[in-house]
Amino acid sequence: MSRMLVTGLTLLALLCGAPAGAARAADVAFAGVLPNGALYRAPVVSMREARFANLVRQQTDYSCGAASLATILRYAYHLDADETTVIEGMLSLADPEVVKERGFSLLDIKRYVESLGMRGRGYRVDENRLRSLRVPSLALMDVNGFRHFVVLKQVTGDMVEIGDPILGNRVIPLPQFLEAWPSRAVFVVIGTDFDRNTVLLQPSTKPSARALYARQGPITDAELLDFGFTHADLF
Repeated sequence: MSRMLVTGLTLLALLCGAPAGAARAADVAFAGVLPNGALYRAPVVSMREARFANLVRQQTDYSCGAASLATILRYAYHLDADETTVIEGMLSLADPEVVKERGFSLLDIKRYVESLGMRGRGYRVDENRLRSLRVPSLALMDVNGFRHFVVLKQVTGDMVEIGDPILGNRVIPLPQFLEAWPSRAVFVVIGTDFDRNTVLLQPSTKPSARALYARQGPITDAELLDFGFTHADLF
């Protein structure tokens, strides 16, 4: 039996759950890949896990804003935030009956962010400014007539990367996103501990040199404060 066939059978056994040496259940092992002959192990991630990687999932009908905000607080500011914590915090500052009927508003989100000692700012941006966005933000989309908050990560070429708290991580064409985003507004959380290397800005496609420089290159204090927006963009 050839070595290639043995490797293939080993991989099949791993995927089917049969025991295969010392390989862990969540790994697959490939022989004949590394120069020293050792097994190369790679983690197996289900499509469901990949879809919601680095994303706080929405658990209620009205909590898309809370889950999206929790995603930014957790993965861009490394705060110990989850959907329940954010919901409880925002409910303490809002009218619970209105929230259950209409969901959380940007004002509710802004008040909660400020209660954490951070700032929440709303900006209107055109397509050109959208392409140069350098910080994950909240965007309110219109999904079949329903308002739905998502995490707007970045625009790469003509594709928009978003973290949808109910559908998972998605990459959609820019025209499709613009059609579902009539307000042309984003909500940005501003704090001193923003991680410029946050996983929320790690592109799902190969980044361009320009995009990498925009994140890693030197910026002024004013740009660091407002992430490249100007006061004219405020609303």
